[in-house]
Amino acid sequence: MNYREQWGTRAGFILAAIGSAVGLGNIWRFPYVAYENGGGAFLLPYLFALLTAGIPLLIMEFTMGHKYRGSAPLSYARMNKKTEWIGWWQVAISFVIATYYAVIIAWAMAYAYFALDLRWGDDTGGFLFGEHLQLADAPGQVGSLVPSVFIPLILVWVITLGVLFKGVKKGIEVANRIFIPTLVVLFLIIVIRAVTLDGAALGLDSFFKPNWSEIMTPSVWVAAYGQVFFSLSIAFAIMITYSSYLGKKSDITNNAFITGFGNSSFEMLAGIGVFAALGFMATQAGVGVDEVAAAGIGLAFVVFPQIINEFPALNGLFGFLFFASLVLAGLSSLISIVQTYVAGIQDKFKVSRTKAVMYGGGLSALISILYATQGGLYFLDAADYFINTFGIALSGLISVIAIAWFAKKLPDLQSHANSVSDIVLGQWWKICLGIITPVVLGYMAIQNLIGNFQENYEGYPTSFLLYSGWGVAIGAIVIGFIFASLKWGKNDLEVPTTTDKGADQ
Repeated sequence: MNYREQWGTRAGFILAAIGSAVGLGNIWRFPYVAYENGGGAFLLPYLFALLTAGIPLLIMEFTMGHKYRGSAPLSYARMNKKTEWIGWWQVAISFVIATYYAVIIAWAMAYAYFALDLRWGDDTGGFLFGEHLQLADAPGQVGSLVPSVFIPLILVWVITLGVLFKGVKKGIEVANRIFIPTLVVLFLIIVIRAVTLDGAALGLDSFFKPNWSEIMTPSVWVAAYGQVFFSLSIAFAIMITYSSYLGKKSDITNNAFITGFGNSSFEMLAGIGVFAALGFMATQAGVGVDEVAAAGIGLAFVVFPQIINEFPALNGLFGFLFFASLVLAGLSSLISIVQTYVAGIQDKFKVSRTKAVMYGGGLSALISILYATQGGLYFLDAADYFINTFGIALSGLISVIAIAWFAKKLPDLQSHANSVSDIVLGQWWKICLGIITPVVLGYMAIQNLIGNFQENYEGYPTSFLLYSGWGVAIGAIVIGFIFASLKWGKNDLEVPTTTDKGADQ
């Protein structure tokens, strides 16, 4: 197969890469992580982590995809046959994430509808867990399907798979050209409104005021690396896959810097909007910002509806805009996640894009129904935590060690990136990937293992975590080895020649 799909323009690729990186975590994770780890002072380790791990890893993955012209498994196999399993492991991680990520987007879609008449009422927590999710009594119980989750979930998958059926240029690129500018406009409207609310200054002061004493705490630096790592869509096959569709003269290093800083800019915008709104809420309630600050599902689906209830005017409209922005951020990421295993199936099994989307996308859509049940939140929480902690972070560590220390491919990748890029990579790039990143990720992995052996995540029963958490994370590795053991076709591991069109402008 000598021809590979390509992006129509460089802007199309960058929008898709930023669309993948900008997801739900930017809006509900970054602001709280920054606030908890020194406020304004956190921006220093965050920037350091971005420049020493985030962007260097992005450059590495962009270069791999561009040089080896394949999905993550094929790119790893072309680099060194012994590393192919890492590519499949990353694809399996993406598969797991897609199954539950789609459900969170479905919640946001439902809440965009609920916002129009503020259906969640005054008890937003009771509405989320009782009326909306109809939460089961204990972890491990499946219960019945929840219509308010299942119906929007179908719509999420129809949109996602519909885009993927259209292909890279006509599907993914076109979708991101619509989603990302719309997302930025929506969020700008939300931020402008939030900073004009009473008490917004109090929230922004909490967010930006530097606590310099925190800067010397190792956990703050680990948090900075963790945020950059999880936020940029690194180490679960996405960026390798996306860059494999670039034209042969595309500027890799520049693209990585634009993607990295574009993602971080949106995180800062989200932080301003979220904390201005939290300051308003704290002022209305007569309490400190620390009493209303939250992260994750609680921030998006409990605290924000409370804030929207208190808005002086146009509550329903701003509620709709907020949850619509969550939907757009989620969809652009979900499309990129599913594309990783669609590409892997296409490359390994020689099937058409249509069949790859039907098999891979269809299977993940079916499995995602589990998370649309009454017990879905428990399964989602465990799978999310373990696949992030012992999937993405660990695969990032293993991939960097494999490429830098064992395959010794950094010089090859460096010369390839430099041959097409305006910004020339020097020794700093090899030092970051060969020393700094493995040390930080290794420390994170050890700390996470110790922490999880000392006590169960969220106090869940061990029996539940064995199959819904540990089983999922270990299963992804096992799948990596199984798929890597399957033979490639005769000339599959030869890097194809590329036509020099598209994505270079």
